Amino acid sequence: MTADVTRLPVAVRVARGEDEQAAGELTAQAYQADGLLLAADPYEEELRDAHRRAREATLLVAAVPTGDGRDAVVGSLTLAPYGSSYAEVAEPEEVELRMLAVAPEARRRGVAEELLQAALREAVDGGARRVVLSTLDVMTGAQRLYARLGFEPRPDRDWHHGDVHLLVHVWTAPAAPGVLVEVATWTPTQVVDVDGWRVGLSGGLTRRANSVVALGEPADPVAALERVEMLYADQGLPSVFRIGHETRPSGLDAVLEARGYGVVTRTDVLVRGLDVQPEPGASPRQVAGLHLSDEPDDDWLEDWLAGKSSSGSSAAGLRGAGRALLTGAPARYLSVHDGGRLVGRVRVAFAEGWAGVSCLAVDPSQRRRGLGRALTLAALDEARQAGARRAFLQVEAANSGAARLYAGLGFRPAQRYAYRERPLQ
Repeated sequence: MTADVTRLPVAVRVARGEDEQAAGELTAQAYQADGLLLAADPYEEELRDAHRRAREATLLVAAVPTGDGRDAVVGSLTLAPYGSSYAEVAEPEEVELRMLAVAPEARRRGVAEELLQAALREAVDGGARRVVLSTLDVMTGAQRLYARLGFEPRPDRDWHHGDVHLLVHVWTAPAAPGVLVEVATWTPTQVVDVDGWRVGLSGGLTRRANSVVALGEPADPVAALERVEMLYADQGLPSVFRIGHETRPSGLDAVLEARGYGVVTRTDVLVRGLDVQPEPGASPRQVAGLHLSDEPDDDWLEDWLAGKSSSGSSAAGLRGAGRALLTGAPARYLSVHDGGRLVGRVRVAFAEGWAGVSCLAVDPSQRRRGLGRALTLAALDEARQAGARRAFLQVEAANSGAARLYAGLGFRPAQRYAYRERPLQ
C-alpha cells in the first residue's frame, strides 16, 4: 500500500466482490500481527475466506482512497445473525460481531470504531435488538472501546473455546421514538388520509414533509397508491413513501419497487437519553454569541431555506411555507452570530416527552472548531430544561461525518428507514 492511510478519509461499506480477497488477507494478517494466530493454525484458512463470510453473513469493510481512482481495504468486520453459520453465542433477535480486524498501518485512527458504529446501524436496519461479541481478558483497549459505544459485559454468557476464556459483551438498541413522534416534531403543512396512509403535502419543501407515512392497511393498496400519486401530481411533485419496520402493509416496499419507485436515501434514527447533565461549557448561556427564540428569526430562516425550493412558490411564498413548516410544532431555535453574521444554527422540537434535533448547520469558515458539537449540546440542554426525557435526530446513512459527531455525543442507532420515490409522470 503506497498511500499514507493515516491522512486519508475512511469509508465503511458492505463489501463488494472486489473487496473480498483483500478483506480475507487483511483479517489473517491482523490476527498474526496481534499474536492471535499460531503457525499452521487451520483457523487461518477460515479468516482468509471472506467470500464465504460475504455470502453467509454481512461483511463490512473500511476503505481509504489510493489516489488512482480506487481504494484500499484497511479494516473488516463480520455481522452474523442468530442461526447463521458464523454465530457462536448469538441468541434470537441478536447479531454477533466476529473477526474485527484493522491493518497495522491504519491503527490508532478510529477505523475499528467506524466499523463498529456501522455494524450497529446495519444490525438495527436488519431488525436486531441486540448486538453481541466475544473478547479476551487481555484486550483491555478493545473493551474500553466497546464500553464507550454502549456495550455491557455479560459474565453469565461468558464461554470457553478449548482452554481460552471468552468474555461476552452485549449492546442493546435504544427504543426509537416511532414515526408518529417524528412526524409530530416536523409536521407537514397539509396531511391527507388515504385509507390509513398519512400523505404529507408541503409544496415540496423537504422530503420529510412531502412523503407518505404508511401505517394503515388499505383494502386495495393499488387503488390507494393511485390516489396518492394523483395527490402529488396535482401539486407537481414526485410521489414519495417512507419505508421502515412500521410500514403497512408489510409487502408495500416490493409493490413500490415493482411500480418504479427507487430508493433515494436511507436515514438512521439516533437516540440518547437526557438524564445525563450537560458537559461543562454546554449550557446555552455559555456558548458565545448564542441566540435562542421560540420562532426562527429572518437570518435563521433564510439560512435554512438557502438552496431549497417549493413547488410554484415565489421567494416570499417560499419564506411563508418554510416558516409554516418549521413552526408547526413547539420548538426552540438556536443560532450563533459572529460579527453580526449567522455562522451556526439548530432547531429542537418537542412531542410526547421526546426532543427532535434538526437543521444543524455551521458556516464552512467556522467548521472544525467544535461549533456543531456546542450547538447540539446546547439544543439538548434546552430539551432537558423543557422537560424532555429523550432526544432523537435523523441523519442520512451515508453521512459518516455526522454519524461520528453524534456518536461522540452519546447518540445510538435505534431505527433505519428509506425513502422510495417515483418521479412525476
